[in-house]
Amino acid sequence: MKILVLQLKRIGDLLLTTPTLFALRKNLPDAHITLVVDHGCRELLPAIDFVDETLVFDRAGKNGPLLRKLIFRGFDVCLDFTGTDRSTFFAMLSKAAKRVAFEWVQRSRWRPIFYTDFIASSVRENHTVDHYLHMLGALDIEARDMPVTLHLPEWAHKKAQQLLSEVKVSGPFVLVHPGTARPEKYWLPERWAQVIDFVERELQLPCVITGSGDGAEEEHISKIKAALSAPARDLSGRLDLLTLAALTQNAQLVLTVDSAPMHLAGAFGTPQVALFGKTNPFHWRPRHARAIVILGDKMLADADFKPHHEQALMSETSTARVTDAILAVHAKGKQRA
Repeated sequence: MKILVLQLKRIGDLLLTTPTLFALRKNLPDAHITLVVDHGCRELLPAIDFVDETLVFDRAGKNGPLLRKLIFRGFDVCLDFTGTDRSTFFAMLSKAAKRVAFEWVQRSRWRPIFYTDFIASSVRENHTVDHYLHMLGALDIEARDMPVTLHLPEWAHKKAQQLLSEVKVSGPFVLVHPGTARPEKYWLPERWAQVIDFVERELQLPCVITGSGDGAEEEHISKIKAALSAPARDLSGRLDLLTLAALTQNAQLVLTVDSAPMHLAGAFGTPQVALFGKTNPFHWRPRHARAIVILGDKMLADADFKPHHEQALMSETSTARVTDAILAVHAKGKQRA
């Protein structure tokens, strides 16, 4: 069986699709699985080694080889996790006998005519991992409680260690990733600085700042560094995704807003504190036992996560609430050790 999987959304969505991909491989070990992703996710592909083939859609063009493979590969099944005009076009090109999308695609005037099956799963009523796992119902596969799965290549760990040595970190450390693609998710720079100072003073652990080379994110990190009481250990703008993933795996603690590194830390069960505001943690939160989620100025317990949370402003989150969460996660880690 030849299976085409279309996931053309952002990094976080691809990460939260890996449980479905892993379950697909586990249940259909002899299937040939082809995964198509957006070019912004291409750096993650070496860590998704449980598919047979990966293809990249390039927004800048030059997609001839991709289109030819879609047309001539002879797929039996197409699972479309994206539901956009572009992914519908790719599903049509595949000519798979079974072309599957989520039921909400039927709200479109023309997209439904290119699919054969629709999966009833509400994106609003499920965590994103569970929502994506429901797609496997089209193949009579039932999968639950599957973790985000990445298999990092050895070079990513070696590069991470090399970069840590350059900022003079040789032992346990805390990774701080304050940036994200959406500015409304930013926490206040002076509060990040206060938290970093707290961790280095009270826990005696060095903090390593990571981030992309995006201009707004660089400016945000500059403001954080200016407010610190000591020089920053800054690796921002120097990391590919897999090296960042290796850092999240090896960190003693990861501090983030709702962002791709939050999902990376969740994949490895790294102790973490995740700050939410505009986005609903019910859908996106890390779900392992060593994660604490803060929404507004409240640390959420399992019973607090709801499909229809009220939004909060990031400015509502106090430094004290974050430091309390850090101490709680750190204490859990000591108990486990």
